Amino acid sequence: MSAPRSNTTDFRRLFLEGIPMMDVRAPIEFNKGAFPNSINAPIMNDIERAKVGTCYKQKGHEEAVKLGHQLVRGKVREERTQGWIDFATNNPEGYLYCFRGGERSHLAQAWLKEAGIEYPLVTGGYKAMRTWLIEYLEESIAACHFVILGGKTGTGKTRLLHKFPEHIDLEGIANHRGSSFGRRVGGQPSQIDFENNLAIQFLRFREQGLNSFLLEDESKLIGRCSLPQTLKDKMEQAPILLLEEDLETRVQITFEEYIDQNLKDNIALHGEELGFETFAQDLIASLGRISKRLGGLRHQELLDIMERALSDQRERGDSSLHREWIRILLNDYYDPMYEYQLGNKQGRIVARGNQHELAEQFAASGALTKLTVL
Repeated sequence: MSAPRSNTTDFRRLFLEGIPMMDVRAPIEFNKGAFPNSINAPIMNDIERAKVGTCYKQKGHEEAVKLGHQLVRGKVREERTQGWIDFATNNPEGYLYCFRGGERSHLAQAWLKEAGIEYPLVTGGYKAMRTWLIEYLEESIAACHFVILGGKTGTGKTRLLHKFPEHIDLEGIANHRGSSFGRRVGGQPSQIDFENNLAIQFLRFREQGLNSFLLEDESKLIGRCSLPQTLKDKMEQAPILLLEEDLETRVQITFEEYIDQNLKDNIALHGEELGFETFAQDLIASLGRISKRLGGLRHQELLDIMERALSDQRERGDSSLHREWIRILLNDYYDPMYEYQLGNKQGRIVARGNQHELAEQFAASGALTKLTVL
């Protein structure tokens, strides 16, 4: 019989290898921030945790512990312990953790041991792992070099980004395309989860010996996810590859991503009828979010075209009219904004061209790494 595994402080290995972890914190804590290789198997639910917290404030630690045992006993305890047993059985290489690696972790360990399972915990718990990731993220930002992929809306920057092996897809990690119309099915991660996942992305790439990366030009906010200020500052000093495509190409790319793909994603999640309705309402809401900047008349003009396009699409399966409002929005709204911003970046542009030209020049030649030292 093999000896029980020890508790761990090897956070690098946990994240690098994606080792499964069981988070015994309450759901409200887990939802604020966790790790991509963890599942929530709480020792207390949110209501129980709130009651114990109130008791702790009013009567102290000892009474709070007593209340916790009263709330989680009998069948409730059996069911939760069984969930831990199932996880431990299915993930014999995994670990459990709570907030600081304290009472909740040790109690879960004790109940598992009573069931005949010795299962290790993460020393320091969530707080220690989160601190390690934030420190690693800041260290990586300081140590790594970046090239920025810029270009007007609809040029297909994300498509080109993925042709470079040494890229970090910030929009992918944020699950958002970055514009007012950028919401994706599934919603965005919490800010903490965004930062954790970004740090882990750096960890895995740097372990391969990479320290130069292509990033897409982004605002401080990608949807509701905020870039670390140190990363944003460094991006604003980095050399730029400028992706250029003609208007009709950009209309087509925008149509494929924001109409075709978004509709497919919504139907896959919600089914045909609700999926289309969700897709349609999201489009209308996205246009509404920029109504003040468009002005009342222009917003109404685009809304009329959009609603006709949605009607044609729903009733006849003809989505071609969407290209009309996309073309107007790109030409009259997004392009002037980007051209103004580009005026402040001219000295940083080191190459420009279309998808094929930039990919051919930089994606496989190793030239990207050389740009980072400019």
